[in-house]
This record gives sequence, C-alpha cells and structure tokens, in this order.
Amino acid sequence: MTASTLGQRLRHEAARAWLIAEKDIRIYYAKPPVIMWGIALPFFMFLSWSVGRNRPTGALIPGLIAITVFFTASSIGPVVIPWEKRVHTFERLLTAPVSLTAILLGKTLSGVVFGVVVALLPFVVGLLAFGAQVTSLPLFLIGLLLSSGAFASLGVLFSTLPGGNVGSVMMPATLIRWPLLFVSGLFIPLSDLAGLGKVLAYLSPLTYANDVIHASMGEASYFAPAVDVIALMIFWGVFLVAGLRLHEMGRQ
Repeated sequence: MTASTLGQRLRHEAARAWLIAEKDIRIYYAKPPVIMWGIALPFFMFLSWSVGRNRPTGALIPGLIAITVFFTASSIGPVVIPWEKRVHTFERLLTAPVSLTAILLGKTLSGVVFGVVVALLPFVVGLLAFGAQVTSLPLFLIGLLLSSGAFASLGVLFSTLPGGNVGSVMMPATLIRWPLLFVSGLFIPLSDLAGLGKVLAYLSPLTYANDVIHASMGEASYFAPAVDVIALMIFWGVFLVAGLRLHEMGRQ
C-alpha cells in the first residue's frame, strides 16, 4: 500500500467516524433529558462535596469540571452500543463500508464532544461568578480534550461487558466508575493516600484529568503537566484498542 493510498484510506475512515459521531450526537446526546442529567449529576455531587469545606468556591471549580467531564463523556457510550446491538443497527453499520475501528472511533468522538461541551458550563460559571481563573488556557483545553477522550474510550470499553441489555452493562460500569472517583484526588489529596490507595490512584485516568485541570487553573498539582498529558494519551489509546479487540472477539 502506497503512502497516498494509505493517506486516502485514513481520510475516508476519519470522515466515516465523524459522520457516526454526528449521528450519535443528534440522536442520543442532543436531548434535553441527557443534557440536564449531564449537568445535574456533577452539580449536586459538587454541592455535597463542597459543603463545609473551608476553601473559596473558585478553588473547587477544577474538581467540578473533572467530575463533569468524567461522568458525561463515559456515560452514554455504554448505553448506546448495547442498545444498537439489541435492535441490530450496530450490525447494519458493520455491513456498510465502514470498519469497526471507524465505528468505535465515531462513538468515542461523540462522547468527547458531549464531555467537552457540558464541562465548559461549570468552567464559564466558575470564571464569571466564583472568581476562578485560568493560568494556562492551552493546557486547560488540551487537558479537557484528552480527559474527554480517555473517558469516552472508557465508555466504549464498558460497552464490551457481557450481557444483552443496557442494565447488564451499566451496573458493572457504575461499580467501576465510583471507586475511581474516590481514589483520584478529588476527595482525598493524593499526598494523603498511601499503599493500595495510591497505587489505585495512579491507575485511574481521573487522577490525571483532575490534576491537569487544577494545574491549568492555577491550583496545586501533584504531577507535572507533561506527565498528566502523556498519561491521558496512553489511557485513551489503551482503552480504545482494548475496546476494539474485545468487540472483534465478540463478533467471532
């Protein structure tokens, strides 16, 4: 395969992936109940977390953004793919001239867009109403994009869990996501964790998402920003490749 042929194929795959992402955003994400859920859950978690903390509200905004992008980007993928498999629309996509890689990349991109858009709401509110500040806008945007990518690909990975309906996928996915939330430095600083807790924190993509968003907004961070960025890129790639392999195994 020549370089020009390879480049043309990659462009076609990217175009197909984006068309799938646009379709998912229009059908599944751009619905008032979904948008309101994406905003309400992190907001009420933020309220329960911030009450009684002796810190300015603006300093808590990075944590709210991290929680928002975590839940929004990773939540719809585990629902959409099992549902499409159940009604056989996923199989119809596979019979079209679209590769499984393009399909899963499109599913991931739709989660990325949803996660970024919803997470920008607490960001803007924090800047305008609570005195939050951004010390590095490029780092914030890069961190937000990579965080959404890692969490959206995690959602695609969740969709490979065995079971023929949405409930059988969402229950294990929820049991995995909640522990990640509590070991990622959002509630307990990483410096206060020890032993198994710190090991689990290092294995959580939310740890690095929370850390890089804090660093970009002038708050103390545990890792260097470059470490956070590289870790999120690795998580994105690993989750997506693992999801692709498991979906291929499920088709055999």
